[in-house]
Amino acid sequence: MDMIFGKNKKEQPEPLRAKIKGELPTWLHGTLLRNGPGMHTIGETTYNHWFDGLALLHSFTIRNGEVHYRSKYLRSDTYNSNIEANRIVVSEFGTMAYPDPCKNIFSKAFSYLSHTIPDFTDNCLINIMKCGEDFYATTETNYIRKINPETLETLEKVDYRNYAAINVATSHPHYDAQGNVLNMGTSIVDKGKTKYLVFKIPPTIPEKKKKKNNLKHLEVICSIPSRSLLSPSYYHSFGVTENYIIFLEQPFKLDILKMATAYIRGTNWASCITFHEEDKTYIHIIDRRTKRTLLTKFYADPMVVYHHVNAYEEDGHIVFDVISYKDHSLYQLFYLANLNQHFEQNSKLTSIPSLERFVIPLQVNKDAEMGENLVKLESTTATALKEKDDQVYCQSEDLCEGIELPRINYAHNGKKYRYIYAAEVQWNPIPTKITKFDILTKSSLKWGEEHCWPAEPVFVPAPNAQQEDDGIILSVIVSTDPKKPPFLLILDAKLFTELARASIDAEIHLDLHGLFIPSVGSPEEPEDNVLRN
Repeated sequence: MDMIFGKNKKEQPEPLRAKIKGELPTWLHGTLLRNGPGMHTIGETTYNHWFDGLALLHSFTIRNGEVHYRSKYLRSDTYNSNIEANRIVVSEFGTMAYPDPCKNIFSKAFSYLSHTIPDFTDNCLINIMKCGEDFYATTETNYIRKINPETLETLEKVDYRNYAAINVATSHPHYDAQGNVLNMGTSIVDKGKTKYLVFKIPPTIPEKKKKKNNLKHLEVICSIPSRSLLSPSYYHSFGVTENYIIFLEQPFKLDILKMATAYIRGTNWASCITFHEEDKTYIHIIDRRTKRTLLTKFYADPMVVYHHVNAYEEDGHIVFDVISYKDHSLYQLFYLANLNQHFEQNSKLTSIPSLERFVIPLQVNKDAEMGENLVKLESTTATALKEKDDQVYCQSEDLCEGIELPRINYAHNGKKYRYIYAAEVQWNPIPTKITKFDILTKSSLKWGEEHCWPAEPVFVPAPNAQQEDDGIILSVIVSTDPKKPPFLLILDAKLFTELARASIDAEIHLDLHGLFIPSVGSPEEPEDNVLRN
C-alpha cells in the first residue's frame, strides 16, 4: 500500500505521449483534468493523513487520436512554504505543524497565539471547479487557487471571505442550466451566529465590469441557521433539483472551541470533529424561487454522507440519492498508519457505504394521521412518516451497497435518471472495480483487472446522444504491480466494455475528483457548453 498512498510522486510538467491500445472514439477531443494528494513527506516530516498530502494536478489531453499526459504540483502558498523550509510548516486537517525547535521562545509564543484563530491551508487538493472561463483547484477551506487547465500552472489565490462570510466551503459545486456555480459554505460565529450559506457565482460579468472577476458578483441566496453555535455540521456535498436545494445537517460535527485550542493542546483539527450517534440527521429543503427553507421539519436517522449522487422532483415529491455511512470510520482509515500497516484488518472495521434513496413530500397534509406515510410514489419503498409539530421522519430505500465516488451523466443532474457510475469498494474503501448501477433494474455491469486501482469514473456523452448512457467512461488506473504502467481507461458506457487504454511511462498518483473539458468547437460539444462535471 505504501507505493499507492505514501510514496511521493514525481511531477511530469511537459506533455508525455501515451501508448494506446485499442481504438479511441473519433469524436473524443478534450482534457480530463484531475486533482489529488501527491506528496506526503517533506524533508524528515510526514503527513499523518492521506487527505493532507500536497495537491498534484494531472491531465490527459485527447486530440486527433492521441493522448498526452502531464502533471504538476499546485504551487500553493502551503507548497512553497513547506518546500522552502524542507519540512511541514503549514497545518492540514489531520496533521498539525509546530514551530521549528530552533526558534526562540517569542517566535513559538506568537505561533501558538496565531493558531487560536487558524488561517487555513490553500493546499487545494480535492477537486476542480469551473467558474465562467476560469478553472480553480478547490479544497474545503475558504481558499481556492486559479489554475491554467492546459499547462497546470498555478495562478492567483482566492479567498471566499473577500466576497462573503464563508470559513469553509464544499468542493462539490453544482452548475445550473445558465452556467451559474451553486455552492455551500459555513459562516462560523459571524456576528454571533453560525449558519450555512448557499451561494451563486455567475458565469459572465456585466460588460462595464470586465476587469473584475466572477467571484466579485458572488451572491448569497439563502442562509440556514446552524442548530448549534459552536458545533456546526460537517458536509462534503449537497443536492439540487430544478427548484430545490437539499442540505443534510448531519450529526458529524465540528467543535469550534476544540479547534481553537487544538494547536495549544497538541492535537490536530480532525480530532475536533465527532460523530454523534444519538442525534438526528436534519434534511433542509431550500426553495430556489423563494430562497427560503420549507417550514416542515424533515429528519432521518444519524448517518454520515460525503457524496450526494443526484436529486429530482416527481409528482409532488423530491427524490434524492446519497452514499451514506453508519459512522465516520472511513476518515479514520485514511490515516497513513492505518493504510500501510495491517490495512486489510483495519479496512474490514470500516462502515460499508450504502446507496440510499430518500423521498421528501413537498406538501404535508395537516389532516394526515400520526405515523401516516406521506410518500405516494409507487416506485420506491422510502417512507416519510408524519409526526407531531410538523415533523416528518424519513426512512430511506436501500438501493445497493459497496460503491463510492458516484458520477452520473451530468445532463441529467437535477432530473430523473437511471444510471450511476462509481468505484466498487466491496469490503474496503479502496476501489478495485468500476461499476455501472442501473437504478431501475437494480443490476450492475463491472470492469476490473488484477492489480488495478481505478479512480472516480467520469461520464462523457457521445455526440447527439439519444439515451442517458450513450457515451464513454474515463477512469485513471494505477497499479500495485511495478511492471504494469498506469493508464487512462476508456469504456463504452452502455456495454461497459473496454474500448481503449492509454498507458503512461510515468508515475501517476491516486486522485480524488476532477472534470472533463471538451475542446471548444469539437464535434461532440457546442461552444456554449464546455463542462462535463
